[in-house]
Amino acid sequence: MALLEVRNLATHFFTREGTVRAVDGVSFALEPGKTLGIVGESGSGKSVTALSIMGLIPKPPAEIVSGDVLFEGRDLTKLSEKQLEDVRGREIAMIFQDPMTSLNPTLTIGTQITETIRRHYDVPKQQARKKAVELLEEVQIPRAADRLDDYPHRFSGGMRQRVMIAIALSCDPKLLIADEPTTALDVTVQAAVLDLLDDLRQAHEMAMILITHDMGVVAESADDIVVMYGGQIVEHASVNDLFDRPEHPYTEALLGALPQIEGEGIRTGRLTAIPGRPPDLKNPPPACRFAPRCPYANANDSCATVIPELREIRKDHWVRTAHPACERAGAREPEKVQA
Repeated sequence: MALLEVRNLATHFFTREGTVRAVDGVSFALEPGKTLGIVGESGSGKSVTALSIMGLIPKPPAEIVSGDVLFEGRDLTKLSEKQLEDVRGREIAMIFQDPMTSLNPTLTIGTQITETIRRHYDVPKQQARKKAVELLEEVQIPRAADRLDDYPHRFSGGMRQRVMIAIALSCDPKLLIADEPTTALDVTVQAAVLDLLDDLRQAHEMAMILITHDMGVVAESADDIVVMYGGQIVEHASVNDLFDRPEHPYTEALLGALPQIEGEGIRTGRLTAIPGRPPDLKNPPPACRFAPRCPYANANDSCATVIPELREIRKDHWVRTAHPACERAGAREPEKVQA
């Protein structure tokens, strides 16, 4: 049984300029103990998907207009705010993009960790502080007991992110959502944080959703990958299958933007830029949303006239496109755009 199942999730922002379809029919499942990578450019809907799962979208202007978010069989979209507060932190935890803005600069690190523990467990303050020290030691912060009463500005960016991980793990959640956990960190610190997250996931037997724009990150960390573009999933497959046989032109473009290093550290080949800009989700393209930027698309072919569905072209490999490669795989003819 899936730990988390998202079914046809649609989250829209209702603004004066129009309705922004930030998440538009997203579906996926995550099994216990597995890591799902969600990748795509900024504005593709990755973070809004995560915030929708957590019930943290700003209301107004945002609203979940359709779909279900089933966590161990419970539909989180039907829970009250009080019920969601009991789920957040205790069963599902989230690491946000920027630890400096996520941590309260006026409160000590110890206070911010212990308040999470005491919110969900009826334990005395000293016991919560002891647990906080153990958590800081687990995320490899030196002199953990001495640092407990320091404020966030006393920590480096990498250390602040480790504090955020400690807070997320404080109540042993079953699911951890890491939204761009290595943003603004240098390369060596990024690698250390990602290794730490994977080690902790295994030690705590958690499932994890890893959100990033970097295909290289999910290549090392994820079991399955969801590629998002324009608020929709355009490809979903195991990490090995997706890297070996990408089917969607957008996935190919993302992989083409990765540097290739061979031999004795020599960079080979030329990085491929993706032309154009992501779609305006207030007025997205009527058919394939990637068509205006796609090297295979033509104004007169199916890419501009067909609404592609997410369909399984081979076992456990799903793609949303009218590209001929997928049609040759035996996918059924998609729905035509209504005139």
